[in-house]
Amino acid sequence: MAYFLGIDGGGTRTVAWLADADGKLLGRAESGPSNPLKTGFRAAEREIAKAYRASLRDAGFPSTAARALHPPLLRAVCAGISGVDRRAVHGPLLAWMRKAIPARHYLLTSDAAIALATAVRDASGIIVIAGTGSIAFARDDQGKLLRSGGWGIPYDDRGSGYDLGRRAAAAALEAFDGRGPHTVLMERICQHLGLADISEIISQQLEQQQVAALFPLVMEAAREGDLVARHLCDEAARDLADLAVALLKRAGWTHRATPVVTTGGVFQSSYNIRRAFVRHLRRFAPLARVELLERPPVEGALWLARNLGKNRKSGRSTSGSPKGMNISSRR
Repeated sequence: MAYFLGIDGGGTRTVAWLADADGKLLGRAESGPSNPLKTGFRAAEREIAKAYRASLRDAGFPSTAARALHPPLLRAVCAGISGVDRRAVHGPLLAWMRKAIPARHYLLTSDAAIALATAVRDASGIIVIAGTGSIAFARDDQGKLLRSGGWGIPYDDRGSGYDLGRRAAAAALEAFDGRGPHTVLMERICQHLGLADISEIISQQLEQQQVAALFPLVMEAAREGDLVARHLCDEAARDLADLAVALLKRAGWTHRATPVVTTGGVFQSSYNIRRAFVRHLRRFAPLARVELLERPPVEGALWLARNLGKNRKSGRSTSGSPKGMNISSRR
């Protein structure tokens, strides 16, 4: 019996699904964040391994099964991990994965690539992700992957949860000074962080996840009618639309009914951002078909793993880069 493993690893959590050759889901597991650029390699490897082992246990396999069987228990594994499109990350993490997760074939790609596979399989289209960070990917008509954004903090990730949290804190400080309009974000952020007043935030040395955790406060304030929060949501939507517009232009799709799929905590938690995203996007691409991804990205990782296992009858994949998995940031 052949088994396949799909892994989705990001800045918040890691998800692993184990399935058989017919696609029947046998085991599921979750662990902590596994973006090597944010957690470090050792922490990322630990969480990936934890999710992998837990998925085996959930499927009823003993903990020794992965290394005891020859040939390996897994026909193929696909891991979509944020940050691996950088060469300095991809090589070491793939080498570790080949030792830690015995399998015949390997594919290590980005979390955005597996989300795209979930959304459109091997067809052309665009995925825009806004979670802790933000990024957009497209698969063009030749099967080539194109990238926009996602260059990390502090230089990019506009429209992300982190960016919204950072902007919310900045707006609250401006209101505190009298440089900006009053906003309930001053009180909400202070309550959330246990501050006497918003000026104390500068001495908190908040981690990225803590800053990103402020974005639900922006969503709540916007729903209640706070004008500053609504403006921040509109700015985020415009920035996220710009990611997709850049790819639509590069692929020559501005006047074509192209699927533009959105996913991530920011899109999922805010109808206002989704609506504003569509408005900004259709100024440049009026025919774009925008939808919210309802299925988990790990589904795409598992689909890619099964395809990899079916297409490669023998040997091992050292780079794990089938058609459509090579990433280009520019044409």
